[in-house]
Amino acid sequence: MNSDNSRINEWFVPKFGPIKFRVFVGFLFLPYTAMCICFTLLGSLLSPIVHIDRLIALAVIYFLALGISAHAADGIGNRQTKPWANYISKREFKLLLVSGLVLAYSIGAFYIISYVPLLAFIAITEGFFLLAYNFELFDGFFHNNLWFSLSWGALPFIAGFVMQTNSITILSILFSFLTGFISYIEIRLSREYKVLKKTSTNIVRQGKLEIYLKSISLGTISITFVCFIIAYFHSI
Repeated sequence: MNSDNSRINEWFVPKFGPIKFRVFVGFLFLPYTAMCICFTLLGSLLSPIVHIDRLIALAVIYFLALGISAHAADGIGNRQTKPWANYISKREFKLLLVSGLVLAYSIGAFYIISYVPLLAFIAITEGFFLLAYNFELFDGFFHNNLWFSLSWGALPFIAGFVMQTNSITILSILFSFLTGFISYIEIRLSREYKVLKKTSTNIVRQGKLEIYLKSISLGTISITFVCFIIAYFHSI
């Protein structure tokens, strides 16, 4: 294996444990997956009344759909450029893709039928982007920073609000622009970082980009935690 093409030494990959464990954790891109989940939580917290079960359910849905299925689809669609293909077989990628989607949409279907039918539109749209982006359908038209920021930045926030209220408001749309922008900055920096990391050039710039990416992901998580704590004490 050409180590220059491997991301096994990325900052978000554990430095301990068996190689298969390290690869699986790295494959989940946990800091960035966590950002997306945080966007859903922030959307939920915008609701006047927060149903904790729905909040948790949507977090699980996005972990399954993005953390597992979307990254599995990405591995299948771009096996020549993804280091995980050296450790995860195509069959395993397909199993992860299908199982993640089945579980995510099963949970989503329950809430759509029982409480939030409007969530169906989000589910369909996110499913489309998951496939169109990662498999580069339509000649890769949707495989760019703009659509990434919409699908994994703006829509998760709206999904969080919809999950709580079964509605979409102007305020929720405005806030979704903010999470979309954060997602856009993250993916833009991440693409540059990945290229420099792969080519082993401009080490100084690599270090700065890594700090930026850590700050964006950890900052998003921290802000979400603070908002959750404030919302909790405000409700009691």
